Parts: sequence; structure tokens; C-alpha cells
Amino acid sequence: MKIHAPDLNQRPPRSPRVRLGGFAILPRMLDKGRATIAGRAGEYHFNCPLDQQFLSFAGIAALPLKKQLARDKSDGEMLDWIQAHAKKKRSAMEIAAWSAAQEQRGATDLESRKYFNENHAKVAPKRKDVGTWFDLLDIDDFVTFGGKA
Repeated sequence: MKIHAPDLNQRPPRSPRVRLGGFAILPRMLDKGRATIAGRAGEYHFNCPLDQQFLSFAGIAALPLKKQLARDKSDGEMLDWIQAHAKKKRSAMEIAAWSAAQEQRGATDLESRKYFNENHAKVAPKRKDVGTWFDLLDIDDFVTFGGKA
């Protein structure tokens, strides 16, 4: 079955800041999952550590979610599926608080800080306003597809 999937060789997935059902990260993860299934993921990885933040919070496993994506479900259908199958039922208030915390999350341990700093130096060495993972992903996506940091 052919699915509707973005070509992540041509453009980046949605920003991790974009929300679906209040969940940050989710639309980006869905883009990467669809592109992976279609063989158009480029340099992007489905079920990366960022995706795992969402999966853990929702109580959803990556493989069953990916199987649902392969059925060409829309974002709304995927949200319905997630809400129906989540092991951790979250209130709107919990989702909003989690998403806000994710948006502010930076690299905290030595290993992740080293990775963050190396990537920051590669994509936007003069930008002093890049302090969170979402900042880094957004600027990396922008630069990767022709923007100037």
C-alpha cells in the first residue's frame, strides 16, 4: 500500500514545537515514521531519543505505532489510535505541562551536552540563542535545507 508521506530529502519534518492533541514532538515523529515507511526519510530517524520521549510519556511502543502509520492513517486518526491504546492516559493539563517542559529541555548530562555542543558548533556556531533541543533541531533543519544561521 502506498502511503502519503513527506519526502524528508526535500524538506524537514515538522518542528518538534508543532503540537497534535496538545503533544509536542508527535507531528514530527509521525512525519519521520511515514517517510521511513515510504523510503524517503533522508537523514532523519524514526524512534530516535526525541521520539522515545513522546512514546514513553504516552505509553506507546514504536512498532505498533509504525504499523498504524503504514495503514495510511491521517494525523487525526493517529491521535485517536494513540489515545485509545496509550498505556498512560494523560489529562489535557498533563499533556500541556509535559509539552511545555519538552520545549524547554536542554542537554543536561555530559554526554548529551557534548553532542549538543558539537552539533550547535556545526550548524550555527555564532548563534548564542540556541539553548534547547528544540532550538537545535529547528536551526539544524533550517540550515540543512539551505537556510543561513
